[in-house]
Amino acid sequence: MKSIAEKFMKNPDLSREEYAELIRCGSDPDTVRALTGEAVRIRKKHYGDRVYTRGLIEFTSYCRNDCRYCGIRRGNLHARRYRLTPEEILRCCARGYELGFRTFVLQGGEDRWFTDERMADIIRRIRKAYPDCALTLSVGERSYETYRLWKEAGADRYLLRHETADAEHYGKLHPPEMSLAVRKMCLSDLKLLGYQVGAGFMVGSPGQTVDCLAQDLLFLKELKPHMVGIGPFIPHHDTVFAGEKAGSVEQTLFLLSVIRILLPKVLLPATTALGTLDPEGREKGLMAGANVVMPNLSPMERRKQYDLYDNKVSTGEEAAECREALARKVERIGYRLVEDRGDAL
Repeated sequence: MKSIAEKFMKNPDLSREEYAELIRCGSDPDTVRALTGEAVRIRKKHYGDRVYTRGLIEFTSYCRNDCRYCGIRRGNLHARRYRLTPEEILRCCARGYELGFRTFVLQGGEDRWFTDERMADIIRRIRKAYPDCALTLSVGERSYETYRLWKEAGADRYLLRHETADAEHYGKLHPPEMSLAVRKMCLSDLKLLGYQVGAGFMVGSPGQTVDCLAQDLLFLKELKPHMVGIGPFIPHHDTVFAGEKAGSVEQTLFLLSVIRILLPKVLLPATTALGTLDPEGREKGLMAGANVVMPNLSPMERRKQYDLYDNKVSTGEEAAECREALARKVERIGYRLVEDRGDAL
C-alpha cells in the first residue's frame, strides 16, 4: 500500500496535490484493497448493514439547459419529451409507498412549465399524503427565494451535482451561459436554508484530469454535503461527446471508497450509471462503501424517454417493482434493504 493512502486513512485532510497522488494510486491493488476495507469499516460503524432506498420519479424530460454531455439537453431535437401531470406524480408516490419506499426523489430537467408555485403545490400534496416520508428534489439551479418556497412547502433534500469543481473543465462540459460559480452558490443557498444537500460529479468525463478529481475532493471536503452522487460518464449518441469512451467502473468504485473515508457519515448511492456499465455495478458500489440505492418509480412507458445517456437501465433490479429481487441481491452480499427515510446522520 502506498504511503499517501496510509496518511489519508489516518487523516483524510489532504492538500490538492496529495489528493491527486492518492487518486493515482487507484491502479495499485494493495491500495484499493486497503481503502475499500477501511471504507466498509466506516460505513458499518455508522450505518451497520442498512441500505436505504429512494424511489426515483423522473417527471419531466424537458430542459432549458444545453449541457454538452446530456441526452435531454435543449438542443437535442431527437429527444422524446414528456411531462408527468401532478396526478401521475402522486400515483407514482402511492405505488412507491405500497412497495416500501419512504423517500421519493422528484428528478427532471429544468422545465419552466413547472413554475415555482406549481412545484410548491406538488410538494405540499406529497407532504400531506405521506407525512412519514422524505421528499428530495433534483431540478437544477433556482433562486434562493424559490428554494425557500419549496423548503417551506415541505421538501427535505436537494440533489444538485456540481459535475466538476474545476472551472475550466466545467466550461468544456456546459454552454457559456452556465457557470461553476452559480452552481456553487446554489449549493450554498440550499445548505443555508436547511436542506439535506447532495453534490457529486461524473467520473471519466471528457477533459477530466487527475487534478480535476482532486479539486472535486477538496470541494466536497469544504462543502460537507449530506449526500454525494458519483457515477461513470456514459456518452449519449446525440451529443458532441458521442465518440468519447465511458468512464471507468473501477475508478468510480475506488472514489466511492475515498469519499466514504473523507465524509464518514455521508449518504452515498450506488448509482444507475454503475449498474448500466456493469450488471453487478450496484452491488460492487455497496461493497465499496455506498449505502443508498435509487430504483425507478417512473411510469414504465416513460422510463426509456428519460434518456440522459445511452443504454440507461431502468428495468430489472433498477425498477422499483423489483424491490424484492433487489433485496435478495443485497442480502447475498451481507446487507439489507430497510423501509426507512434514511436521513443523514
